[in-house]
Amino acid sequence: MLNPVQNGGVTSPSGFKAAGAACGLRRPGDTRPDLALIFSETPAVAAAMFTTNRVQAAPVIVSKENLANQRAQAVVANAGVANACTGQQGIDAAKGMAELTAGLLGLSPSDVVVASTGVIGQQLPMEKIESGIMAAATALSREGGASAALAITTTDTCPKEVAMQISAGGHVVTIGGMAKGSGMIRPQMATMLCFLTTDAAIEGDALEEALRHAVEQSFNMITVDNDTSTNDCVVVLANGAACNPVIKKGTGEFQLFLKAMVEVCSSLAQSIARDGEGATKLLEIAVQGAPTVEEARRAALTVAGSNLVKAAVFGADANWGRIMAALGYSGANFDPGSVDISLGPLKLVSKGQGAGFDEGLARTLLEADTVKIDINLNSGWHRAVAWGCDLSYDYVRINGSYRS
Repeated sequence: MLNPVQNGGVTSPSGFKAAGAACGLRRPGDTRPDLALIFSETPAVAAAMFTTNRVQAAPVIVSKENLANQRAQAVVANAGVANACTGQQGIDAAKGMAELTAGLLGLSPSDVVVASTGVIGQQLPMEKIESGIMAAATALSREGGASAALAITTTDTCPKEVAMQISAGGHVVTIGGMAKGSGMIRPQMATMLCFLTTDAAIEGDALEEALRHAVEQSFNMITVDNDTSTNDCVVVLANGAACNPVIKKGTGEFQLFLKAMVEVCSSLAQSIARDGEGATKLLEIAVQGAPTVEEARRAALTVAGSNLVKAAVFGADANWGRIMAALGYSGANFDPGSVDISLGPLKLVSKGQGAGFDEGLARTLLEADTVKIDINLNSGWHRAVAWGCDLSYDYVRINGSYRS
């Protein structure tokens, strides 16, 4: 059984502390924290997934190296500057972040995960970064999760946090997480920045498999603008503080842990989609009746990412032809004459043709905070769900002045 943790986040699992510090990386006058630190009091098993963008930021390169041994004990992340396309100076800066954090916490630099988000092409102001790391290390606490979650936000309108609990081997196990993401969202592994913590005792290979599966069901099924960042990463640390029997692949405890991981990641993923830059609505696309799972995913993501579908949802226009067109170029294999499409309880399309629906009811459904579109390809047995958002005027305004 999965139990949500009220006001949960990365410090909900036992043995974790966090902090956010303001070191002047944001625009003048913005005093929000802009550097986050997460610390496990004991060494942790770790797993991660990173962007598949060929252009990869310095912290991605450094963190891949540091996580090669499946161990980590701290995460340090900054907002404001992405440290991407910054050459050897950027690599040195990312390593410097790990080295300073390690020195303050009594760790090896290889036990520190580094992440950055913000403007591409700018060098990190290391004096500010160093002051932020020192301030955050001093402020680490069990109550610091919310401040850390706020510190990694950029154009996000709110921090994103969640935690769930399960019972494993008679012990309460907690999984917590925080994420940031609002624009440049079309993950090819995870999305933007996401940090997960758990006090579960779990084998490294089992943790990696659970993360990969959860990412496929959640972060890889959201889109805001079809752009994949240079800095995307999702990292999980498992410190074993729950003292449960070690979770191994192929067991009932692993399946329960996997279910909880999917729930935590799906919650964060939907929060990102709902908070898309300029968004006014969450868009949920459920596709069933596909020949394969991959084709169901492809169809769902294509519809969720269609600018024409997103614009129609923003304007509350039930223009189902745009959905059909997106399905047609998605690459999924189906018979167009067999497709059914529904907007919540209202059928828009039957066997590939308009169903003669009530336009007034359709507009009402499209004006809701969450818009659910159900698609049955009637060409197989597989299904998938993708999440996105509408496309408003504010998306262009936000991205037309991102650096200014």
